[in-house]
Amino acid sequence: MMLRQAWRWSLVRNTPAGTARSVAAAFLPAGSPQRSSGGRSRGFEDIPHPLSDSSQRLLQPQAARYFSLSVSMSMASGGDHPSSSHHKHTNRLAQERSPYLLQHAHNPVDWYPWGQEAFEKAKREDKPIFLSVGYSTCHWCHVMERESFEDEEIGKILSDNFVCIKLDREERPDVDKVYMTFVQATSGGGGWPMSVWLTPDLRPFIGGTYFPPRDQGRRPGFKTVLMRITEQWQNNRAALESSGERIIDALKKGTTIAANPGESPPLAPDVANRCFQQLAHSYEEEYGGFREAPKFPSPVNLMFLISYWSVNRCTSEGVEALQMAMHTLRMMALGGIHDHVAQGFHRYSTDSSWHVPHFEKMLYDQAQLAVAYITAFQVSGEQFYADVARDILLYVSRDLSDKSGGFYSAEDADSVPASGGQEKQEGAFCVWTASEVRELLADVVEGAVGAATLADIFMHHYGVKEQGNVAPEQDPHGELQGKNVLIVRYSVELTAAHFGLTVEKVNELMTSARARMAEVRKSRPRPHLDTKMLASWNGLMLSAFARVGAVLGDEALLERAVRAGDFLKEHLWDPDQQIILRSCYRGDQMEVQQISPPIRGFLDDYAFIVCGLLDLYEATFQTEWLQWAEELQIRQDMLFWDEQGGGYFCSDPSDGAVLLRLKEDQDGAEPSANSVSASNLLRLSQYTGRQDWLQKSLQLLAAFSDRLTRIPIALPEMVRALMAQHYTLQQIVICGQRDAPDTAGLLAAVNSLFLPFKVLMHTDGSPESFLCRRLPALSSMTQLDGAATAYVCQDFTCSLPVTEPQELRRLLLDRTPVLGTD
Repeated sequence: MMLRQAWRWSLVRNTPAGTARSVAAAFLPAGSPQRSSGGRSRGFEDIPHPLSDSSQRLLQPQAARYFSLSVSMSMASGGDHPSSSHHKHTNRLAQERSPYLLQHAHNPVDWYPWGQEAFEKAKREDKPIFLSVGYSTCHWCHVMERESFEDEEIGKILSDNFVCIKLDREERPDVDKVYMTFVQATSGGGGWPMSVWLTPDLRPFIGGTYFPPRDQGRRPGFKTVLMRITEQWQNNRAALESSGERIIDALKKGTTIAANPGESPPLAPDVANRCFQQLAHSYEEEYGGFREAPKFPSPVNLMFLISYWSVNRCTSEGVEALQMAMHTLRMMALGGIHDHVAQGFHRYSTDSSWHVPHFEKMLYDQAQLAVAYITAFQVSGEQFYADVARDILLYVSRDLSDKSGGFYSAEDADSVPASGGQEKQEGAFCVWTASEVRELLADVVEGAVGAATLADIFMHHYGVKEQGNVAPEQDPHGELQGKNVLIVRYSVELTAAHFGLTVEKVNELMTSARARMAEVRKSRPRPHLDTKMLASWNGLMLSAFARVGAVLGDEALLERAVRAGDFLKEHLWDPDQQIILRSCYRGDQMEVQQISPPIRGFLDDYAFIVCGLLDLYEATFQTEWLQWAEELQIRQDMLFWDEQGGGYFCSDPSDGAVLLRLKEDQDGAEPSANSVSASNLLRLSQYTGRQDWLQKSLQLLAAFSDRLTRIPIALPEMVRALMAQHYTLQQIVICGQRDAPDTAGLLAAVNSLFLPFKVLMHTDGSPESFLCRRLPALSSMTQLDGAATAYVCQDFTCSLPVTEPQELRRLLLDRTPVLGTD
C-alpha cells in the first residue's frame, strides 16, 4: 500500500485524470485503447520496471508499453530504398533520414515531421493535430501502419480533417515523454504506437495507443475515432481546448521534482537497504530476474545489487544480493534471450525461464549488459562471465557498428522466413527446426556413446525437440510452431557425461556447431536494421567497450572504444555552437549524414557521453577524454540545470514547442540521465577539484529525496550515486609513464577488482599536465626508485605508496568501505 500511495502521489498528484477520462468518454466508449492497454502477447513489451508483477499492477500509471517488429521496406539510410516513382503516394517524410519516418513516406496520409511547418498549418487552417509516435522496430506501429495508415479511406479522413505529424520517439524523446505522460496520467496506461490529438497550440486533449482500423464489438475502430473527434472539434471545441489546458497545467504541477530550500539527500544506508529489500521481495528465485513473466534484463538492478554486496560482504543481505545478481546473469546467459549462435541479447523473455524472447536487439541493452557481465567477472573471477561480455561486444562490433566508429540503434525482431513468402515473422532469423539441425550437423562423433552425431549432442545440450520447444502459450500467433529457440538445458559437464566425452571435447564440438549454424544464418533474410546513430546510446556503448577492454586488458576493445570517442566528437559534436547533436544517419553510400537543421542533444546525450568519456579516460589514461568530459559537463549545466529546484531537465527549456519541463525519475530500460549525472558530477569533482560539482550532485540527490526515500527501487542507479556520496570516492593515483609495463601492471591490478566508489588517475610527474594543474597535490606524488607507483587516498589522507601490483590489490581490498560507516 505504501508503494502504491507513494507512486500515485509522486506521479499523478493534482492531475486531472477524472476530467480527461470524462472528456474521452464523450466519444470513446469502454474498451477503447486508452481505457485498456490490451492483452498480453509475445511482442507486447512493458518498459522494465523493477517491481514484482503484483507491485507492477499497483504502479500501472508509470508502466508504459510498447510493441516491436520490423518493417517491410528498406530504408534510404543505407538500404535499397526504391525511388518514389514506384509508389502511388509519397509525402514529406521521404525527405527525412529517420528509418521510422521513412517507413511511412508512401502512406496515403499527408504526413508532416514534427516542426514549425506543421504547427503553422494547424493554426492557419484551424485544425487539430494528430500526432503519431513510434520507432522503427515497433511491432504494433507497423501493424497500425498496414491496417490504417496505408488505407486510402482512412488516409483521406486524416488528411482532410487533421494536420498529421509522425514522430520518431528515439529522435525526439522530449516530445514523446510529454505526450506519454499525458496518456499515462489520463488513461492508466500507454505505449507505442502512441496516438494523441492536440489543439493547434500543441495541447493534448485525448490520446491512446494502437487502434484497430474498424470497429470490433464495443471497441471503436480508428475510423470511428477520427470521425467522432472531428465532430467534437466542430461542435464541442471549447470544452476540448479547456480540458487540454487544464490537463497540461495540472501535469506541470504533478510532475515537479525539486528540493526544498536547505534540503539534504536522504541517508544512503537507509535508502540502499530499502532498495535491496524491495528488489528481494520481487526476486524470482528459480531462474532469477524480478518478475514471473515477461522478464527484462534490468541491468540497473543487477549493478545496484553487486554494489550493495560490495559494502555488505559480511552480512546475509550482502550475500543474498550478490547471489540474486549472479544467478540472474547466469540464467540469462544460458537462456534463449541470449543468442547462442550470433551473440548478443534479445530484448526480453516472454516466459519466466528466459527461454522464448522477444527477438529485437537494442544497442542500449548490449551496452549495459556487457558492463554487468564484466562486473560479475571482476567479482567472481569466473571466466564464464567474461566470455559473455566479450560475446556481446563481438555482436555489436559485427552487426551494429558503422565504419565511422558509431553504433546503430537496433536490430528487428521480425524477418522473412528462409523458407519463402513475403510475410515477416518474429524470430524467423533465429529459430531452428530439428530437421535443419540434423541435416547441418550430421557427422558421427568419434567416441560418443551410441554413435551419436553432432546433432544428437547439440540437440541434447540446447533443448532442441523434434516437435519444437516453444510452448503454445509463448506463441500466440503460431509463428514458432515446430521451431526451436536454443537454450542451454544441461551443463557441459552433464552433456559430456551423457555421451561419454570429455568436457574439452564437448566444448570443441559446440563451438564448431555454433559456427556452422552462424554461417547458415548469414544466408537467411536479415531483420531490418535501424542504422540511426544516437548520441546517448553511443555513450553507453563507449562505456561498455572501455570498461570491458580495461578489465580484460584487451587492446582491440580499447581501440574500438577510442574510435567510438572519435566518432562522437567528429559527427555528434558541433564545435561552433558547443552542443551535442542527438543523432546522425547512415547514408545511401554508407557515409554519415546529418539532417538540417540537426536535432540538438538532450540531457541523456550529455550525461551518457560524459560517463563514457570518464570510463575511457580511466581505461586509457588519455587526458583528452577527461578534458572533453569537463567541457560537456559545463555545457550540460548551462543547458539543463534547474537553478531553483536542483536536478536536470530532460530537454532544453528554451524549446517552446515542448509543453512540460520534465525530469526523468525512473531507471528503466536505460538509466535516468539524472542518475548518471549524479555520479558524473561526483567523479568530475574529484578530477577537477570543483566543489560546485560536488554541491550540484548533492542538490540533485536532494531533489529526488522523496522518490529515493519512498520507492528507491524505481531509481537503483541513483541509489548507487547516493552510496558513492556517502563513502567519499577513493582516489587511486598511478604515477609512471603511461605506456610502460610497470604502469600497466598497476592498472591491471585496479581493473581486476570491482571498486564502485573510486576514481582512477594517472600522472607522469609533469606539473603542467591537465590533472596537476587542477589538483596541485598530485605534483607531490612521485615514483619510488623510478618504478611506477600507486597511491590510494580518501578523505584527504593517503596510504603509503606501493609499486607491486599484488600489494596494490591487497591494499584496495583492505580499504573496502562498509555500509553504514563514515
